[in-house]
Amino acid sequence: MSAPRLAVALVVVLALAGCSSEAPFSTPSTAQPSTTSGALPTTTPSAGTVTSTPGETSIAGGMPIVGSSSIGDPYFPALGSGGFDVDHYLLDLYIDVDEGWISGTTTITADATSTLLAFSLDLIGLEVSSITVDGLPADFTRSDTDILIEPGLPIPTGERFVVAVTYEGSPEPVLVPWFGLVSGWQNRSGATFVVAEPDAARGWFPGNDHPSDKATFTLRYTVDDPYLAIGNGVLTSTLPGDGVTTYVWEMDDPMTTYLATVVTGNYVRIDREGPGGVPLRDFIPADFEGGADEVPAAFDRVGEMIEVFSDTFGPYPFDVYGHAIVDGYPGALETQTTVIIGSSIVDSPFLGEIVVAHELAHMWFGDSVSPATWQDIWLNEGFATFGEWVWIEHADGPEAMLATVEGTHASMSRTPHPAPGDPGVPELFGDSVYLRGGLTLHALRAEVGDDLFFEALRAYYGRFAGGTAATADFIAVAEEVSNRDLTAFFDAWLYSTELPDLPTIPE
Repeated sequence: MSAPRLAVALVVVLALAGCSSEAPFSTPSTAQPSTTSGALPTTTPSAGTVTSTPGETSIAGGMPIVGSSSIGDPYFPALGSGGFDVDHYLLDLYIDVDEGWISGTTTITADATSTLLAFSLDLIGLEVSSITVDGLPADFTRSDTDILIEPGLPIPTGERFVVAVTYEGSPEPVLVPWFGLVSGWQNRSGATFVVAEPDAARGWFPGNDHPSDKATFTLRYTVDDPYLAIGNGVLTSTLPGDGVTTYVWEMDDPMTTYLATVVTGNYVRIDREGPGGVPLRDFIPADFEGGADEVPAAFDRVGEMIEVFSDTFGPYPFDVYGHAIVDGYPGALETQTTVIIGSSIVDSPFLGEIVVAHELAHMWFGDSVSPATWQDIWLNEGFATFGEWVWIEHADGPEAMLATVEGTHASMSRTPHPAPGDPGVPELFGDSVYLRGGLTLHALRAEVGDDLFFEALRAYYGRFAGGTAATADFIAVAEEVSNRDLTAFFDAWLYSTELPDLPTIPE
């Protein structure tokens, strides 16, 4: 993801200019989400109200359920639910683009990891009209952030079950006060789009909204003609109806909830052939100032980037790749296979290509290998920042890359910042996570040498592709490949607030 202050995207300019991009963040809000007209819900990193012992939650009458109303994220302890693993989401939604209204059903196929007398799904706002479990009506109660569902019969451990939630309403964007940006559903005149990091997927569909529970997706979006509905993965069907069209997208590789998206509006689709048979498809607004009949210059070298990153990290993870350009969003998000990118970024001769490289690198690190908890966010953003530098080294040469790294280190050394391995919620998308995270990888490259370093990157990606990983997992791979104890190295770079000196990469 590219932050609104564009700290990552500006790294080349800032590094060479020797200036700082530091900007203040506000204190995180602890207010509960609200759907009151005129007020934005806020992200909720508070601990919630669970008072039962770990592994148990009580429902009416004191009856225990085996499982938990929280996955146990250290930064977002009220987010997600235990007791089951989601295998697949089917979002079957009608989207009224002009009114910003949705209606339909989300069907979730999951496996019980505990015996469930009840379980919860994350959902904020929206009106739920009915819920079934395995085709039978289920009782449910709502809180501001969750639905507690009580199926008619207990679900035994190990059993697969299907829950269908029918709902409607106007999805509300979620204010991330410590990020300075609105997340979730974005409604524009004649267009909508979704950028849901970190916890706003629950604003438009019910689910287990935590990156540790990945699933495949079928996205079935119906919109009024002539609008187009864009999703993740491969467009498998376009079904015309009476004044409407249904677009069916299949994301067959596991995906976290915050990476699911929908973009609607008047768009032109441009298809190209990418390396290794990977189709490239970009969606350009019909009224795009740069013209909608050709790929913007910022996207020109995407095929070459895929080749470079595939050689560096491992094979490209997915079946397709591309972008959807949106207005009114001052950044970009690595929504899986279909990156959401603001038109102002695409138009920028200084930022466009480097942001494109950053988001593409996320397909390996963040999308295919997702963070086990939000504390592990540097595994997303630090790796994508390092991906920028890999591209700069390829496109402009080692000297340009080293100048960028040195300028980044100088900028980071001028201001205090938290340790990237535990930045805290207010700095979840701060400079330390992005820039010092990238510096950590550069320093590791110098520490163990090119051959072992890139072998470790490929081994880490290969071992955790399609799943999740924690910082400890990456450290373990680096130590295994290098055959060295790297405790002191990672303690200094990831867990100390004092920035270590920048090492020199041997020639």
